[in-house]
Amino acid sequence: MVTIEGVNDVVLRAGEVVLRHYLARDTWVKEKADGSPVTGVDLAAESIIHEGLLRLDNTIPYVSEERELPAYEVRRQWTRYWLVDPLDGTKEFINRTGEFTVNIALIENGQPVLGVVGAPALGVLYYAMCGKGSWRRKGDEDPERLCSTLSDSSQPLRVVESRSHPSQALEAFLEQYTVAERIKSGSSLKFCLVAEGRADIYPRLGPTMEWDVAAGDCVYRNSGQPEPHPRILVYNKSSLKNGSFVVGLKPGSYSLPADKRC
Repeated sequence: MVTIEGVNDVVLRAGEVVLRHYLARDTWVKEKADGSPVTGVDLAAESIIHEGLLRLDNTIPYVSEERELPAYEVRRQWTRYWLVDPLDGTKEFINRTGEFTVNIALIENGQPVLGVVGAPALGVLYYAMCGKGSWRRKGDEDPERLCSTLSDSSQPLRVVESRSHPSQALEAFLEQYTVAERIKSGSSLKFCLVAEGRADIYPRLGPTMEWDVAAGDCVYRNSGQPEPHPRILVYNKSSLKNGSFVVGLKPGSYSLPADKRC
């Protein structure tokens, strides 16, 4: 049976393995065909997550960055499936910033209905479920409800941006706003910083994959008050690559570069 507590446990167990390797500095690093890095930790976390989710419900299909992607002709029949990134922010892991995450999302009808983001080096767990809001738990402390509102773009904005993927498109986009602060962060934590109110917007003017964003997107959406934030991304597309998006502003209230739209 799928419960948020069960998925949290899977993320925490995978995070323990990731953190152990991070502290020991004992993992190997290779380059994938697309030039992005992969480590032994990605694969170790993947194994724990896959086994853990099968135990929760072995009837739900499974998609992960570290497994071969089923053909779209197969995936398009799914109404429900797991979407996993066992180690988001591999560059942050390698560069030892601590800003890497373990991510699990449950997708139903193209939308994330459950999402868990674990940041083992920071000792923080973010989680959300439709109808139950978004939450943050630090270590053994009691969970805290996360609440956020869409930002007023006429006011100075705190902008969270990628630590590893700067872009000229972002600089051009921000020229139309008054920027009060720029916060650099890695991985899916950027969604969570908006959800918990530490940042106002997160513009991503470059490609991501669906598994990069699904869990964080769920945390952000369900932090909305008085109702969940409107969707900015859809899932189980024929290509899992996303176009540009902006978290924290009302959809349609801003312009994106024409060649970057979803």
